[in-house]
Amino acid sequence: MLNRRTLLALLLLLAGCPVWAADKPARPNILFIAIDDQNDWVGCLKGHPQAKTPNLDAVAARGTNFANAHCQAPLCNPSRTSLMFGLRPSTTGVHGLLPGPRAVAATKDRVSLPQALMAGGYWTYSCGKIYHDGAMRKAPKDKNAPEFDEVGPAPAMPKPKEKIVKAGAGNHPLMDWGVFPDDDKEQADWKIADAAIDALKRTPKEKPFFVACGFRLPHVPCFASQKWFDMYPEASLQMPPVLANDRADVPAFAWYLHWSLPEPRLSALVKAGEWKSLVRAYLACTTFMDSQIGRVVDTLKETGQLDNTIIVIWGDHGWHLGEKGITGKNTLWERSTRVPLVFAGPGITAGQTCKRPAELLDIYPTLVELTGVKKVDGLEGVSLVPQLKDASATRDRPAITTHNQGNHTVRSEHYRYIRYADGSEELYDMQNDPNEWKNLAKDPRLSTVVEDHRKWLPKVDVPAAPGSASRVLTKGENGEWIWEGKVINPKALEE
Repeated sequence: MLNRRTLLALLLLLAGCPVWAADKPARPNILFIAIDDQNDWVGCLKGHPQAKTPNLDAVAARGTNFANAHCQAPLCNPSRTSLMFGLRPSTTGVHGLLPGPRAVAATKDRVSLPQALMAGGYWTYSCGKIYHDGAMRKAPKDKNAPEFDEVGPAPAMPKPKEKIVKAGAGNHPLMDWGVFPDDDKEQADWKIADAAIDALKRTPKEKPFFVACGFRLPHVPCFASQKWFDMYPEASLQMPPVLANDRADVPAFAWYLHWSLPEPRLSALVKAGEWKSLVRAYLACTTFMDSQIGRVVDTLKETGQLDNTIIVIWGDHGWHLGEKGITGKNTLWERSTRVPLVFAGPGITAGQTCKRPAELLDIYPTLVELTGVKKVDGLEGVSLVPQLKDASATRDRPAITTHNQGNHTVRSEHYRYIRYADGSEELYDMQNDPNEWKNLAKDPRLSTVVEDHRKWLPKVDVPAAPGSASRVLTKGENGEWIWEGKVINPKALEE
């Protein structure tokens, strides 16, 4: 006589259901939330003492917060391409805002993260900014190998008729910030959250889902309605710590990584009296964006899917707000590379903070392991599952960030080591000097530390891929350095 368990398995087979459904709980869903230009100014990372991100912090409290997580590149396109394909920028040659993610040999035929999940039976959906500014939408589409089952809206940020900030921020339309619009529902991030909410309410019942939701703030222009600015009164606003002559012991080559950019330097902001207004706007936009995370996560609760959903929240890279004399990204220092990275959900230990180095590159192999889908060969990251179970679990590698060929930083638990393409170096004791104010690279007492970190520099370091453009640094035939197609004149170096 058949026992009840065997009979149930037979019935499931006859109904066209996989046998594992009788023996195992349903595979976990995934809510994948990206944040644009979000540095460590969030509550759970304590990068700014006044930062208010209650919704992100609540997810971190339910899971594992990686307090020492870093991007693979301090720029949108190479960072996101690296994460989604599991390869370093030094492997793909994607260093600038162009070419697109599929337009280079290394990624042309690679299985992306959403494709790996689709092959494993997941329904996949994307809205907002996941790849760089909809780059995958513009690329030729292979109907036999789509990036997602469904692609939702990715609205652009609203802008006022005239720039709010007219001095100290240059003429670039993105270099603006202030109170705008009056209605939060006009914001791109509100509409992106709406799209994610709609997707979560109609996910297929017969499949687990992967819903990717990419928010645009706090990327410039930093606009938010008045109530978010009111949370950061100007009179009591704490400014980021800045040291006069901070770059006196920094190699001159460090300037080459952000030689000429729309983002204003600190000196220009101070002269125009706009430094504090930018800091306030960045914090206000961060808190508004966080409110949209809350709307999306609340939908998981309302639909009864929270307990079986892995939530991953990540930022593509950081952003300077005066540190090292600049604003923006494009550096190999902590403010530019450190990002939020949070995992919460089934199989993940709640309420823990991991201080081990972690990379955005690790997200792909981690989700492959957590979901049990077929492994993808050649991934350059490593699974974070050991740390998701026990935050103190050993990890034998640091985090590595690259900005154009030959420029890398190696971040361990204790130190940050930087090596530039001209051979110059920096070393910071991150435990005793978290602001990176004292370059210790030439300290003979730390020569072993330098060498230990130097060995982690990427062995594969290809030049910028054909078609590379925007924020690309290359070396000319005569040894000169070229930024965005123009030869750099070292004599023009200004603070």
